[in-house]
Amino acid sequence: DGVRSFMRCGVDYHKSYYSLNNSEVTMFKKFDVKEDVSGRQQVKSSVQRGIKAKILEQFPALEDDIDDLMPKKEPLILVKCHEHITVVAQGGRPLFFQQRDGPYFPHLKVVHQFPEILKHQQVDKGAIKFVLSGANVMCPGLTSAGGKVADAQEGEIVAITAEGKTHALAIGQMLMSSGDIVSKNKGHGIGAIHFQNDGLWHANAKQLCG
Repeated sequence: DGVRSFMRCGVDYHKSYYSLNNSEVTMFKKFDVKEDVSGRQQVKSSVQRGIKAKILEQFPALEDDIDDLMPKKEPLILVKCHEHITVVAQGGRPLFFQQRDGPYFPHLKVVHQFPEILKHQQVDKGAIKFVLSGANVMCPGLTSAGGKVADAQEGEIVAITAEGKTHALAIGQMLMSSGDIVSKNKGHGIGAIHFQNDGLWHANAKQLCG
């Protein structure tokens, strides 16, 4: 399908690999429900099953919990947002989001509930304030004494954790492989997608989901 535009700031992803090649990719840094939501749609049960199947395919670790997270009889709502972003919501709760027909990203609160669905990349204490401001993760923040680099490929969706913290601080996408992060040890290693304190994190669920 070629290369599709990922965001207006110049990020591209290849549909097969979801690779990124930009320095700043945060989707919800200035997200506001009143300004950035254009509509909501309750989908048919067949569409709901299809979305659920794609999410399970992308996050197989959810297999035992998918029916609790996304009950069959609970209506599924697609929230249309800015920049062709769609939030998948159910039970008045945002669960996943995607841009155009790209990969699904879990809401950070879903990762807090089911941390095993993503690989964890740990930054050192010094990087925490930058992650919580929506900055990309620099390689030295992962390779320092307080960081931990899990094996992951370029383009893979990961949870960004931090030294001394229990829960993930952000959802990101690998801008280079873990091997390259360690060997090059410079530049942007992980692109920030969604983080604690961004607009999606703070969005009123009732307002967002209608």
